Parts: sequence; C-alpha cells; structure tokens
Amino acid sequence: MKNLKTIALAFAVALSTLTVTAQTKKVDVSKSTINWVGKKVTGEHSGTVNIKSGALVFKKNALTGGTFTVDMPTLTSTDLSGEYQGKLNGHLKADDFFGTDKFPTSTLVFKTIAAKGNGVYTVTADLTIKAKTNPVTFDITVKGDSATTALKIDRTKYDIKYGSKSFFEGLGDKTIYDDFDLTVNLKF
Repeated sequence: MKNLKTIALAFAVALSTLTVTAQTKKVDVSKSTINWVGKKVTGEHSGTVNIKSGALVFKKNALTGGTFTVDMPTLTSTDLSGEYQGKLNGHLKADDFFGTDKFPTSTLVFKTIAAKGNGVYTVTADLTIKAKTNPVTFDITVKGDSATTALKIDRTKYDIKYGSKSFFEGLGDKTIYDDFDLTVNLKF
C-alpha cells in the first residue's frame, strides 16, 4: 500500500511538472511585421524592417519570455519611391544612423513580464542597437496565435545622433526628433 501511494505521488509530481513546462512559440517571420515612423520638424518618414528570428515563451498560457533578432539591412522606407527612397534608405543604413554593415542585427530580450489581464502584459526588455543595450518598457497584447505592441525608442541612447537637437545647435527645420515609433505585429 505504501508503494502504491509513493507511485501515485510520483505520478502526480510528474504530471504537474509537465503542465508547468515552458512552451516556446517560434515567430513566423514571413507573416510578422515591424513598421517604423521617424519624425522631423518638417514631417515624417515611415517604413519597415524584417524580423530575422524570434520566439515567445509561455507557461500555463501566460507569457513568460521572449527574444527577437531584427535583420537591420532590410530597413526600408515605404513612404518614398525611386531615387528619394534609395537616398533615404542609404542614409538610414549608413554609420551616422544604424550602420547596418557593422551592425547587421538588433536584438530584444524580455527581462521582466507582469500580467495586466485580458492577454495584456507589461514587458521590460533589453534592446540592443549598434552594440548598445538599454532597457525599454512596453505593453504587449497576446491573442491566439498573434501578439501586438507599440514602442517608442530614443535613438540617441544607441549612438544615433544625426540631426538631433539634443546634440547639435542651430538645426532649425532640419531637426530630426530623438524618438522613433515601432508598431510590431507577431504571428506564431
């Protein structure tokens, strides 16, 4: 009888361990998008950049982790075409912006996650751009096989100072704002 109780207890522990094991859901990079908007005194530009790889981690259907790698050479503007698009794309990929030849990837690694309810989580993550890492905090909404978020990033924290009035005087209407916006739609 004692052996039967021991076996039953071991079986219960094994089952409970299985139910709390993390489940990693790989991001479908072909169906996921990152849209960006950068603003300046005289207007704004928008575009996309591709996710190279990524995954979200869940335990008991609750978000518990995530890691992403962004393919920086895919950075492109979508509000321009032809010669003007080529010039802007070239400038954004140059060393005074994202330096995509030297820094072909950027990463985001979730560090802390707090559930807010209804599939919404507040995430603090380490964002690395141009080999500089800083914390960012944002809300992410998970529903079914998708997740969405919007982030505001201060580019100057990543040594992207071109056209910033925080570092250069007298820029006038050539000033580019320090923050840029990202809208992320993930499918997994």
